[in-house]
Amino acid sequence: MTAVTTGVDADVAAYALRLGDDALVLGQRLAEWAAKSPQIEEDVALLNLALDHLGVARTLLTRAGELRGRGETEDDLAFLRDEPAFTNALLMELHGGDFGRTMARQLLVAAYQLPLWQALEGSADPTIAGVAGKAVKEVAYHLDHARSWVVRLGDGTAESHRRVQAGIEEVWPYAAELFESDDLVSRLVTRGVAADPAVLEPLWRAAVEDVLAEATLSVPETSWRPTGGRSGRHTTGFGYLLAELQHLHRSHPGASW
Repeated sequence: MTAVTTGVDADVAAYALRLGDDALVLGQRLAEWAAKSPQIEEDVALLNLALDHLGVARTLLTRAGELRGRGETEDDLAFLRDEPAFTNALLMELHGGDFGRTMARQLLVAAYQLPLWQALEGSADPTIAGVAGKAVKEVAYHLDHARSWVVRLGDGTAESHRRVQAGIEEVWPYAAELFESDDLVSRLVTRGVAADPAVLEPLWRAAVEDVLAEATLSVPETSWRPTGGRSGRHTTGFGYLLAELQHLHRSHPGASW
């Protein structure tokens, strides 16, 4: 593959921003479980997952800032953009709800991100490829963590089964957006920068359905496919998430540690 240049490249910048926004927003959602998890070990586990996503977000937002050619830092992109400028998938911003719903969302996300990062290890963009090489190892653990909890809850008590099944039903329709393609992705797949969503979807489905079968859970059947996150149209709850994420930085502009 031909390496991407270090100059202004709007397409690669936009793709890095999507990946970075996914990681930033999901990390923020996971951090909301601090001191609220059903076990103290889960406080630590979920915060470690959040930190993994934050590390990915920092590198990719920095890369996006470089390639946009506007002198933006990772902090500018994380804290000073308004809601319509964020391009994360809607699934990442969904409120966790109860623990069963959070684990359901984690299963769907991790089963998507593992083949995504595996594919992006060969990206023509050196920064994206470097992030992928590290993220593959982290997301493999994320998937194993989600799988163990979904199986434990699904094949547990009647109440735990009911809750995680309800969680799967609620978050399932949002996964469809992960596999949408557009002109940007098509161009970058041709250039060897992006992963092809059409290749990722069957891998995702096989992994998720295998876990659901082990957990004695049903695969939801729905034709509803909510979308819009990639183009800046978000759920009602996203504004509250963003307000909490950005409050300190916006309250003290120019402050440094």
